[in-house]
Amino acid sequence: MNISDRYRVLVDEIRNLQSGAGDPKAERLLVQAVEELAHHEEGVGEIPQMRLEAQLTPILLKAHNLLDRARLLFDELGEEDRVGAVWEAEQKIYRLLNSL
Repeated sequence: MNISDRYRVLVDEIRNLQSGAGDPKAERLLVQAVEELAHHEEGVGEIPQMRLEAQLTPILLKAHNLLDRARLLFDELGEEDRVGAVWEAEQKIYRLLNSL
């Protein structure tokens, strides 16, 4: 799977993490992460290969930071399933960053 497809799958997976239930702060962080990533969801396939790293790295790092904060909040609330799901999304961001 190429970078743009992996990016789009990642955005969809993070969208699916949103439930609207639970801690409002954590949910807001998930929404912010999706918004950050979604700005480039359609255009990611049009970014030239040599500019992918420079353009996507800051976006992915910001989304990772937001997810990490949400994961810590879910952990404090004892929502282990959501902690695991958010952790998996964070790992996918790391793998995508390593592929850039």
